[in-house]
Amino acid sequence: MPATAATEPTITALVTGASSGIGAALAALMAADGVNLVMTARHGPEMEAMAADWRQRHGVAVSVIELDLARPGAARELAAEIDQRGLAIDYLVNNAGFGTYGHFAATSVTETEELLRLNVEALTTLTGLLLPGIIARRGKIMNVASTAAFQPGPHMAVYYASKAYVLHFSEALAYELKDTGVTVTSFCPGATATGFQERARMQKAAMLHLVKMPSSEVVAGAAWQAMRAGRGVVVPGALNWLLTFGVRFAPRRLVTWAAALVTGPGAN
Repeated sequence: MPATAATEPTITALVTGASSGIGAALAALMAADGVNLVMTARHGPEMEAMAADWRQRHGVAVSVIELDLARPGAARELAAEIDQRGLAIDYLVNNAGFGTYGHFAATSVTETEELLRLNVEALTTLTGLLLPGIIARRGKIMNVASTAAFQPGPHMAVYYASKAYVLHFSEALAYELKDTGVTVTSFCPGATATGFQERARMQKAAMLHLVKMPSSEVVAGAAWQAMRAGRGVVVPGALNWLLTFGVRFAPRRLVTWAAALVTGPGAN
């Protein structure tokens, strides 16, 4: 009898912040490549519409979990819901995050706490809870950091610091997992045309008017390619790479001054 072709293993990916922006664009690419999805974000109807389309067009299984990961304990709720539904996660994409704009002294402490819960705590907790299964399946993790991770950021101090945590945590985790078959990608995009700027209320920031921002689809394409290849720290775009490379050699006061210049209010 003729040999039958080996069946490709079924992969299921969890994408946080999947209702819009890079998260939605990345989930679309995964679905098109036959990856089953678990999508989570605050906006359920948007995800349900995308899920229905991808199920029909790509024949993939898509589960939607509407949840605000900035709430205390939400990451544990998400992991418990995934377990209750009998879903096994092979790929984890920690994409959800937001920023705040303005001087720290004038920023709401409550909003700062929510930022840290989402950008730092939820990412860490979710990774820890899902990691045993990901190791067992020799899966992949991608944590979305930012070019902000490479320097201090006056006017967005906590956001920049949170992304530095994501980068350093991911690099250390990648080292610890190097003999398990699990890869950890630290994806560090620059400013991208998403709803991030509107939520952060940073429309007047100089950086948004210096160069044309790439689309979510372009950035997501680079992210998916990097994750599939199991690459470590990835900074998409030649200009972004040059800037993040350059700060390693500049005096710290100069780096902070330059960051303040591009994050501060610019001419519109």
